[in-house]
Amino acid sequence: MTANIRIRKLTPNAKLPTYGSAAAAGADLYACLDTPVTIAPHETHLIGTGLALEIPEGYAGLVYARSGMAGKRGLAPANKVGVIDADYRGELIVALHNHSEVPATVEPGERIAQMVITPFLAANWVETDELSDTVRGVGGFGSTGTS
Repeated sequence: MTANIRIRKLTPNAKLPTYGSAAAAGADLYACLDTPVTIAPHETHLIGTGLALEIPEGYAGLVYARSGMAGKRGLAPANKVGVIDADYRGELIVALHNHSEVPATVEPGERIAQMVITPFLAANWVETDELSDTVRGVGGFGSTGTS
């Protein structure tokens, strides 16, 4: 399934998101930088994409790490998953965190994250004194992982 997402370049050197393959869920986001940026170990730097989006109502843009960048260089979004709401019209910025022990340099035009456009369900929170019973019940972390 495809959808048209309106996108605006805020600077001429911004790159539109691209998909690495026909079946890719995430579109690569690119660093919109004039010069390289070096991120020290365990520090976070805000990297702009130079893009603003118009995500349709009922959808959100979820910004994830690129597996190669995170696994090989230790660079991943600081908030793990960024949420871009449908009513946000500002620049798409990635808070890139260096989880490694060595400085990492981000080059202008480098792929820094990936974004998935996904539908979501807005909840009406209904307070109650009781919840329905399930087999799992109140079993918490790891409760379904034992054999």
